[in-house]
Amino acid sequence: MSRVCEICGKGKLIGNHVTTRGRAKHLKGVGTKVTGITRRDFKPNLQNVRVTLPNGGNKVMRVCTQCMRCDAVVKRIVHKPFAFKTAAKG
Repeated sequence: MSRVCEICGKGKLIGNHVTTRGRAKHLKGVGTKVTGITRRDFKPNLQNVRVTLPNGGNKVMRVCTQCMRCDAVVKRIVHKPFAFKTAAKG
């Protein structure tokens, strides 16, 4: 299973991890120096979510949190909150 969002296609990005040492100049130091640069991966925050499809079915999808936040997916509703049974008058 690849680490790619099924909605927007967001995947991993590659960048640098910069290691510094020293005290900053505004803190009365002589400045920070770069002591090492290594490659690293920036991975998206993917969650397994049960999604309601437009045709009414349900499916488990791997979705990034930004798609969940902007309502790109509709989460499956297990039960509606505050739905009380009405007493039958008779």
